[in-house]
Amino acid sequence: MAKFLPLLSLALSQGTHAFTTPYTSLSSRTRPLSVKLEGREIDGVLTPTNNFVLVKVAEIEEETAGGILLTGSAKIKKTEGTVISTGPGKTHQESGILFPMPVTPGNGVVYGKYDGTEIVYDGDRHTLIRDDDILVKFDGKLTLDNVDVVSDNVLVKVNDDQEATSGGLLIAATSKKGSKPSTGEVVKVGPGRMASNGEIMTVDISVGDEVKFRDFAGNEVQIEGEEYAVVRMTDILAKF
Repeated sequence: MAKFLPLLSLALSQGTHAFTTPYTSLSSRTRPLSVKLEGREIDGVLTPTNNFVLVKVAEIEEETAGGILLTGSAKIKKTEGTVISTGPGKTHQESGILFPMPVTPGNGVVYGKYDGTEIVYDGDRHTLIRDDDILVKFDGKLTLDNVDVVSDNVLVKVNDDQEATSGGLLIAATSKKGSKPSTGEVVKVGPGRMASNGEIMTVDISVGDEVKFRDFAGNEVQIEGEEYAVVRMTDILAKF
């Protein structure tokens, strides 16, 4: 239970245990919920603290697009969901300036495969992630038109068909053992990272730029059946 203390705040109300009202929540109406934290059920409403986000996880896919039923470990566990509530944001340790949250309740988000702390909340799977774990956010369906990246991230349509050697010879991606595509076209650019004084530091990358980023630096995201990579500005080596 101790490891959840940085994630959640607890309060006592009228002699009973309850969670405080979320700073930003999909529903402002307080209602009793059955929350399971490490085997212990607690009635109340979850309140993320700092820069944590409570996400209701999308349902596990039990059937392929072609209608084949999946069983056991073959079921696809999604790292996608809907924002239920958020903390107020992260405070800079030196300046004391509050960095606002990049998402609001109702937004859809995709996050890293190994990010977050899973809990059972109101009978459904939820996860608590940091705002830094968010790869893309979207409203409505997960389409290229609807998605945006946060902070100083950029969304890159990777070149995964072929890659040239220094001598100009084209090499198929599948023939390069252990490698992943690390070049592509920028299709979305985040607003930039916030400096300690609260100002946004803009990024020197524009939509349409071709970029080369560090090997294995990008986080893969599937959008409308196409492969993209979410890359931080600090991992981009060059543009052309």
